[in-house]
Amino acid sequence: MKFVDEATVQVQAGNGGHGCLSFRREKFVERGGPDGGDGGHGGDVYLLADDSINTLVDFRVARRFRAESGRGGAGRNMTGRSGNDLDVKVPRGTVIHDVDTGELIGDLTDNGQRLKVVLGGRGGQGNTRFKSSTNRAPRKITQGTLGEPCA
Repeated sequence: MKFVDEATVQVQAGNGGHGCLSFRREKFVERGGPDGGDGGHGGDVYLLADDSINTLVDFRVARRFRAESGRGGAGRNMTGRSGNDLDVKVPRGTVIHDVDTGELIGDLTDNGQRLKVVLGGRGGQGNTRFKSSTNRAPRKITQGTLGEPCA
């Protein structure tokens, strides 16, 4: 087996889900009001130090890692599902640098140590969040934010 001690990987955090624009409509309920749910948050990417791995040879094949994106909100005040975080296992003693700037991000020295590399996007707000006494039927939502990319 070939020993690899240096690797370049690309990680991408998950995007946040969009908010929902919806209004409550039922047979005997007049002017039901807004009921759009919020979007789910995107997943973060973590590097996890693991003693069972002793080389970076796996990163010669798989070089891109992406966390799960959040789902959009729905009617009836249903919040979208948040994306799962992604754990990328690396050998203990791994030093992480940003390729573009050369900046030191972190050093994983202990077994089980986790380092958040990129932050997932935030979920957008549904129209329920914008209702008030003067604006009873808001037609405004916010979009989910993009997850951080990192090369």
